[in-house]
Amino acid sequence: MAELVPLLETRDLTMRFGGVVANDGVTFSLGEMELRCLIGPNGAGKSTFFKMLTGQLVPTSGTIAFRGQPVAGRPSHEIARMGIGIKTQVPNVFNGLSVRENIWLSARRAATPRTVKGVVDEILEKIRLTQRASAIVGQLSHGQRQWVEIGTVLAGDPELILLDEPAAGMTDEETHRTAEIIREINLTRAIVVVEHDMEFIKMIARKVTVFHQGRVMMEDDIGTVLADPRVRDVYLGKKVAA
Repeated sequence: MAELVPLLETRDLTMRFGGVVANDGVTFSLGEMELRCLIGPNGAGKSTFFKMLTGQLVPTSGTIAFRGQPVAGRPSHEIARMGIGIKTQVPNVFNGLSVRENIWLSARRAATPRTVKGVVDEILEKIRLTQRASAIVGQLSHGQRQWVEIGTVLAGDPELILLDEPAAGMTDEETHRTAEIIREINLTRAIVVVEHDMEFIKMIARKVTVFHQGRVMMEDDIGTVLADPRVRDVYLGKKVAA
């Protein structure tokens, strides 16, 4: 029986900046349709790991594979073409265009002229902005602009979506709605979420990977992770025993 190839996999992934080791031999595996949260305090290495996955950084050593195909070192646009949708912390949208126009510009690359309107309508409903479809994106709230970008990522029809702190700077209401959107997207796609807000993590998480000092400290379901005294110590800034 053939070995099942993970959707996304890294092996011994390492990133050095001079004498500083930001990621140290990170081995990670993500399955089909999985929702994985990467957590850890500031400086734990999760953002560096995300930047290597998305082509913003080329790892010093180690490998990244998507469906068995090498990813490390490829530019972001090539990674996107492989079927990986990327959303960074800062919204990358056209502020002078409407919500619908932003989604349409992304959808037309993956959809046919006959199907593009239906795709756009479906995404507008998913991101809870059908009623604001004609609004100019630059006039929306911070949370709504984040949803527009999630919509543009979805419009590319990726198999995997990588989200970097998607709820950062949002109101409580926007945060809850973002959690709903992510859970709904996960019904049809795999998602990796990098986040340090534990309250938001509790809303969406199943399996969690905890980063500490550039390494994976533990990986388990959310309940087990939250109950682990090492995780609490890491978030409280205490020294963790090896």
